[in-house]
Amino acid sequence: MQTQPAKPNLTLLLILALLVIFCPMAIDIYLPAFPTIAEQFAVSEQQVQQSVAIFMLTVGLGQLIAGPLADKFGRKPVAVIGISLYAGSALLAYYAPSFNILLLARALQGLGACATFVVAFAIVRDKYGAQRSGQMITYLNGIICFIPALAPILGAWLTVQFGWRMNFLFLTFFAIFGLVITLLFFKETRPADSYYQGHILDLRRFMPIISTPIFLFNSLLCMVAMSAILVYVTLAPGWLITHLGGTVADFTFWFTLNAVCSIVASFIAPMYIKNNSQRALRLGVGLLIFSGLLMLALSTIQTALALMLPMLIAALGFALSLGSAAGMALSRFAKQAGTASALLGAMQMSGASILVFATQFLGLTTPWLIAFHLLLLLPLWLILISKKGHALHPTQG
Repeated sequence: MQTQPAKPNLTLLLILALLVIFCPMAIDIYLPAFPTIAEQFAVSEQQVQQSVAIFMLTVGLGQLIAGPLADKFGRKPVAVIGISLYAGSALLAYYAPSFNILLLARALQGLGACATFVVAFAIVRDKYGAQRSGQMITYLNGIICFIPALAPILGAWLTVQFGWRMNFLFLTFFAIFGLVITLLFFKETRPADSYYQGHILDLRRFMPIISTPIFLFNSLLCMVAMSAILVYVTLAPGWLITHLGGTVADFTFWFTLNAVCSIVASFIAPMYIKNNSQRALRLGVGLLIFSGLLMLALSTIQTALALMLPMLIAALGFALSLGSAAGMALSRFAKQAGTASALLGAMQMSGASILVFATQFLGLTTPWLIAFHLLLLLPLWLILISKKGHALHPTQG
């Protein structure tokens, strides 16, 4: 007998929000402290940026283990262990006597964050079913968008008032708060008939999932879209400040405006996704391709608006695309939601990171590189609007 998707529950929504922001919080809060960290450890800012790269790498790859563990032992135990590791590694970063220890702490923190991330998406699939998962994921994306706008402001204040290490002490106490909430209020959501087969480290368990056309197509959409986001987040600050001669205030204004647009879009998009997920995805990917073309058309204009106008339009495209595609990718794996969520997350994080790394050797300017990643969606969009698209992203999940 097929269970009906659960109705929205405020406590569960708050727990989901808490679980998903562990990852972006750990990335964004200490960005303003990069110069201070570089100075204290006598390394370059490029080396400090490696602490973000290693964090994202372990977040992506760690999900391949955390997902099956969530299917085998349950969502709550994996979340509790992940949050505990997150807190302990943040404390290690706070006391780090050397840069290498800081990198180690960040790698461990990525493993903790990956557990909370994959559990959150598994819970969505558990409680909201195939049809409403896309809506809920889009809401969560909207919540995540608060973090890039607020965390750097908090991090800058903490760094100025108390030093860069206070950012990691804040993350420690934030994790302890999340651990208490999870222990007290989160009730296990793993389905009674959920199953897990094979050894935890046996990667062959992912083959039946990735070989499913619906999963592969929609997860590829998520991966390419995420790569465009990563290029924007990592390169746009340098373009706005260094290349265009803007100030930190200018950077804050544009990034905050983009975050606000993303938040609004992510809370509007679910209603459209609810009516027709396929149509929402077509429109969303179409907007991203249009944004890429507009970025190319404006690339000769050396102003912040020329870079940011396409990204403001893309905000709606990301909101429509990521929720629709992720929800559909997980729609066929009710009994393996943790494993499927892990594979999707690994493709989004590690896959997108590898794609960005590979394209940096093309020697393109920031606007052209962002446009290039947005236009990588064109072949997938052409498939989506063809007759084949109905099978790869059915109207009903």
